[in-house]
Amino acid sequence: MKIELCQINPIIGDIEGNKNKIIEGYKRGIQDKVDLVIFPELALIGYSPLDLVEKKEFRAAVIKAAEEIASQTNETGLIFGSITEDEDNVGTNIFNSALLCYNGKIRLIQNKTLIPNYDVFDEIRYFESAKDTSLHHFRGEVLGISICEDIWNDKDYWKKRLYHHDPVEKLIKQGATLLINISASPYSYGKREARREMLSTLTKQDSVPLVYVCCVGAQTELIFDGASMCFDLEGNLQLLGKKYEEDYFVFDTLKSYQTINKVESNFEEEVYAALVCGIRDYCKKLKFKKVIIGLSGGIDSALVIALAVEALGKENVHAVLMPSKFSSKGSVDDSLQLIYKLGISHEVIPIQPVVDSLINILTPSFNQKEEDVTEENLQSRTRGIYLMALANKHGYLVLTTGNKSEMGVGYATLYGDMCGGLAVIADVYKTDVYRLAKYINRSEEIIPNAIIKKAPSAELKFNQTDQDSLPPYGLLDSILRMYLEENKEFNEISKKIGNEETVLKVLRMVDLNEFKRRQAAPALRISNKAFGYGRRYPIVQGWRK
Repeated sequence: MKIELCQINPIIGDIEGNKNKIIEGYKRGIQDKVDLVIFPELALIGYSPLDLVEKKEFRAAVIKAAEEIASQTNETGLIFGSITEDEDNVGTNIFNSALLCYNGKIRLIQNKTLIPNYDVFDEIRYFESAKDTSLHHFRGEVLGISICEDIWNDKDYWKKRLYHHDPVEKLIKQGATLLINISASPYSYGKREARREMLSTLTKQDSVPLVYVCCVGAQTELIFDGASMCFDLEGNLQLLGKKYEEDYFVFDTLKSYQTINKVESNFEEEVYAALVCGIRDYCKKLKFKKVIIGLSGGIDSALVIALAVEALGKENVHAVLMPSKFSSKGSVDDSLQLIYKLGISHEVIPIQPVVDSLINILTPSFNQKEEDVTEENLQSRTRGIYLMALANKHGYLVLTTGNKSEMGVGYATLYGDMCGGLAVIADVYKTDVYRLAKYINRSEEIIPNAIIKKAPSAELKFNQTDQDSLPPYGLLDSILRMYLEENKEFNEISKKIGNEETVLKVLRMVDLNEFKRRQAAPALRISNKAFGYGRRYPIVQGWRK
């Protein structure tokens, strides 16, 4: 069987636009003389539609569009993801479905069986589980169709499974000769290799070829890498879709291909590409043409501005330097060197006159209390006012520049450096920020080496460094990784780190600053546990007094 995989980048809720993508892809498959054309999970509405599916009018529009797509089919088969409804008095009556169409009609609806409810997934809020799995005889093959999570429960791969039953195993026992999985699987570093291993194990153990198609692009925080995969019945990866871009390619089950062994690049290359994709899609789908970034002379803002130029082009990136009396000459000069190297527009707007005025106005109300973080935050918040004013006036999107280490411990100012519409590197630890900066400089010096080598500082008072308030970033990041991504607690972390006082300090800082993260801009997700929708921690709690 010849199968066209259509790895598309849908927009959530854009039913008409997504419908046209499906129809165009299907017509392309007809031109390529294939037997079957397949699209990803929820291709018609985008993943994840969240509360949109609770709107009756939205669901009616989706069902109408699905019927219109089916009406345009001929003898060539088409599978795409959508939602369907049942009518009974129990549950949501809404299903995450794969629709198989040909000769003008929907011939089979296979609903998703395993409904995930962890990390960034909350499908159980919206969808019911399939009541059964069904095969379909088509063009000499017996198709076993599944949807994303359905294939992530193979007993031969997982030591501990999340679900008691395995819908794919059931399809194989029923006699499927070809497995098809339509997916919307969010990317995090290392996940693509895990997918390959899991799908290879499944196909090898059960001696059934598999076609896996995944969507691509960014949907707010979530980044989908595409990289659709086709396996032969011996578990060999035969074809691999493009990464971070749309792709259309044909897999012939009767043809021999050279086995692909490497599916994932190094950390720097993968994360760089993912973040560029995230910026580009966020701006494109929200119709922002230009972004604005406060450039401080530090490595975080330098990295964000370099990523933005790669994503949007130098003509669409504007930098603002906002020096205070604490800003070093080197920070300003380094920023200008980066600006000239990237060829972007910029302006310099000092904040000191406004900060001095604010302090003069507020001094009587401060009741002669000594200077502290209040005065530091006034500087950051003044910069936030500047950036938001320019964004409002010129239609820019403000990109924030805080990294995961800072966001984790609250080393960021609400309504100051946290102002913005997208937190580009809020899922990138500080130590990894340096790795990405060096990757950008792999061929030539883009980010000035002076920025990379200088001691990190917020420059909110004289001779300030980050390590005045925080442990060294190598130590801090080790603690944060264990706490945030491995779900380890104080005793376990302390045994490994050997410094109980520092561990307790860091964990307290993370817990106490949850209220800040609730108000932060969406953070592009590149790890298996990012701040935001995938991590839900109580603001008011008494676990760690």
